[in-house]
Amino acid sequence: MSKPDPKTAREERLAAKLRENLRRRKAQAREMGGSGKESLPKSSLSKSRGES
Repeated sequence: MSKPDPKTAREERLAAKLRENLRRRKAQAREMGGSGKESLPKSSLSKSRGES
């Protein structure tokens, strides 16, 4: 196995980017003094998943 499956490699890359983004958003929320949950309404999460 010299190269991983392109789909698997893409999924791993996207997962890494999502983790990085989550850490950055949590850090920003802490800097603003919020708990993180308050800064993002629940509806924004469902909208962002539905739109691609």
